[in-house]
Amino acid sequence: MPPQGSAKHRPGFHAVVLSIGFILGGFLTQFCRMFLPAGAVKEFLTTGVTPSIGALPVDLIIIKFAVGPIALDVSLLSLVGVLAAYLIARSLF
Repeated sequence: MPPQGSAKHRPGFHAVVLSIGFILGGFLTQFCRMFLPAGAVKEFLTTGVTPSIGALPVDLIIIKFAVGPIALDVSLLSLVGVLAAYLIARSLF
């Protein structure tokens, strides 16, 4: 019997769907920030949590560099984008 649901997909597939969802949600968030009138709905949909990691120094003896800071802006519309990407991917595959 073949695997059912998401068990048949590899982790790379899930990472791609998650990435596409966050990108789609980011576009939705920016669109609403630009075009929705000021008010409670705009604040609710576009307010996000932004965890960040400071500069990460990497010393490889021959070369030194720093990566960062890296931040991720997660809002309600970002999560809606992830849900939409998941539902589309599930219906296609």
